[in-house]
Amino acid sequence: MFAVPAGTTATPGSLLGAHPVRVATAVAADRAAWAHLLRYDPDQRFTALVERTAEQEVWLMGWLPGQATDLHDHAGSTGAFTVVSGVLTESVARTGRTGEAVHALVAGQSRVFGPGYVHQVRNAGPDPAVSIHVYRAARPEMGHYRLDPLTGPQPV
Repeated sequence: MFAVPAGTTATPGSLLGAHPVRVATAVAADRAAWAHLLRYDPDQRFTALVERTAEQEVWLMGWLPGQATDLHDHAGSTGAFTVVSGVLTESVARTGRTGEAVHALVAGQSRVFGPGYVHQVRNAGPDPAVSIHVYRAARPEMGHYRLDPLTGPQPV
C-alpha cells in the first residue's frame, strides 16, 4: 500500500475537483462567505472576488435592473454561474446561426460555459439580482463581440 499525503484527495463535503456548478451553488448557499461584500452600483454591475485558488476564482455579482454585460466569451476558460436572488436573462449567440438562445434564470438555477461560449447576461427584471460565478482557471480577459444577424457573433 502507498500512503496518500494529506490534502491530496477530495474529502466528503470538499469542493476540490467539484464541477463548477457544484462550487457555485455551494458558495451561493454560504451567504456568510460573501454577504459582507455585496454592493449595488448604479452605473454598472458590481463584482467582488470571493475566493481565488490555483484552480479557480469565485466572484460575486450584484445587478440592478437594466444592468448587463456586453456580448462576450471567457477565452479558454470553463465555468458556471448560479443565480442567488432575482432573475437574470442569458442570451447565447452561436457562430453560423441567426438569433440567440435566451434563458431566463431564477434563484437556484445555473448555467455552464466553456471555450467558445459567447453570451450576454442581463437583469431584465424589476428587482436587483445576485449571482455567483466560477471561472477555471483564473478569470480570463473577456473577448467582446457584436451579433451579426446572418452569421452570429463576430469579434470586435
